[in-house]
Amino acid sequence: MDLILWRHAEAEPGEPDLGRRLTSKGAKQAQRIGTWLDARLPESTRVLVSPAERAQQTALALGRAFHTQAEVAPGASVASVLACAGWPDARVPVLVVGHQPVLGMVAATLLTGDALAWSVKKGAVWWLSNRVREGNAGVVLRLVIGPDLV
Repeated sequence: MDLILWRHAEAEPGEPDLGRRLTSKGAKQAQRIGTWLDARLPESTRVLVSPAERAQQTALALGRAFHTQAEVAPGASVASVLACAGWPDARVPVLVVGHQPVLGMVAATLLTGDALAWSVKKGAVWWLSNRVREGNAGVVLRLVIGPDLV
């Protein structure tokens, strides 16, 4: 299965946290990555998005239908994100639009076995794949890219 982690783009500071919106720079970041992803994601990709406004706005830039999931909201756990995505058994690729620190922790957990505090840049994408070779499961980091590189 492919698991694509997309951190929301740059957002305004303030409260309430769930209502924070993208800045004009963040809207441009989301559009760049959204266009780039749309050209590369299979049509079957399931898109799961945090209920936070900044994540919703980021996901809208992809131009595809998505499902709002509380399991990927700010403060989510690695276990809730992975369970919501169906890792590692989902039959279709899953794109999660969410937040730090959990997205970095998900990537670290899958690649090292430890929920390390890895940083995912605002608007960036981490694309991971689960594969089985000779009966052994492994995770492959296929791509890490930020909005400044697309």
